[in-house]
Amino acid sequence: MSTSLEPTGSPSQSTPGLSGRRAEAARNDHTILAAARSVFLQDPQAPVSAVARAASVGISALYRRYPGKEQLLQKLCADGLHTFISIAERHADGQPDPYTALKEFVRGIVDADVHALTVKLAGTFTPTPELGELSTRATLMAQAIFDRAAEAGTLRPGADSNDIPMIFEQLTAIRFQDEARTAALRHRYLDILMDGLRAHPAAGTLSAPPPTDAELGERWVPRQEA
Repeated sequence: MSTSLEPTGSPSQSTPGLSGRRAEAARNDHTILAAARSVFLQDPQAPVSAVARAASVGISALYRRYPGKEQLLQKLCADGLHTFISIAERHADGQPDPYTALKEFVRGIVDADVHALTVKLAGTFTPTPELGELSTRATLMAQAIFDRAAEAGTLRPGADSNDIPMIFEQLTAIRFQDEARTAALRHRYLDILMDGLRAHPAAGTLSAPPPTDAELGERWVPRQEA
């Protein structure tokens, strides 16, 4: 299973216990990351100045934290991977039923919205070695959750771990102005898509093979400017 490099759905929160200028800096950083996520969801090619405007901070304040857009995107990505790993840890062996564990893991990732920027930003920045290590860890943990469900016989023939990133992608494409409605519809279609992976007597042969790791990785090849 390839997780690619998932940008964050929930920027880092301010560290409890800080005071004075450090607390203010932490709050500003949270504000900048939240603004960056919102801006880049709308327009991946947006300049850093658009993030500063959305965050209501001066461009110099942003540059003190992030020397450029590349570093800002890398930070969003790292936060997302840490969130992904934390969710995977909660569902690695917390459910006695392996299928339920897999479904709740997928639900957790969708609810955290850690996959939403993947397609938007893939190939627009250079992954660092740290991001590569985090991505590998996230992939192995997600693979283990899938394998446990498969080995228990709860998944239909032909189901593959690389189906899961495609499910993430389809569900996080659901986005409306009403956040509660967005969440409700994502859960509706999560039920439908995950039931499609579940083993049942009427399950026929799937019409196409799953995406390969190479196909999932293609999006991370740096894009050529038009």
